[in-house]
Amino acid sequence: MAATLQEILLTPDTWPKVLVDCRTLVDQEVADKSGVSGAAVKLGYKTVTSFAPGYFNSTLEEMLPQLVDKLEPFWEDFTTSGGAEFGDYLAKRGDEVSEALLSITDHMAQVSERPVIIKAYRAVRGNAGKHIQAALPRVGDLVLKYAR
Repeated sequence: MAATLQEILLTPDTWPKVLVDCRTLVDQEVADKSGVSGAAVKLGYKTVTSFAPGYFNSTLEEMLPQLVDKLEPFWEDFTTSGGAEFGDYLAKRGDEVSEALLSITDHMAQVSERPVIIKAYRAVRGNAGKHIQAALPRVGDLVLKYAR
């Protein structure tokens, strides 16, 4: 049986490296955004990282196990189907994967006590699914980096 994503990504030795790679992935995705919705994403990201220093890193640490949990069923299906590229697999199921991942941030926004963060999240939530879908090939590459 193939290793679970938790066994691959959340071990004490791997976890810190995965966090750094996740931060890099987010930075790359934000930098790649363009147009009106891209400007909103960049503004939201700048707001969060400027007005709440450390918030993004601590949130990423909190979210990583939840993200891995949401990706686990996709990983299981991918490994049993014998696919070659996890990013391609995720991209083909973009709507389903993005909604699974957004359920985490939606819940976090509901329970947040930080008005600036909530406002920034609400500003980008409408287009968040398409932004996550655009990132899925990189997400898949990140997972495979540690799975191989």
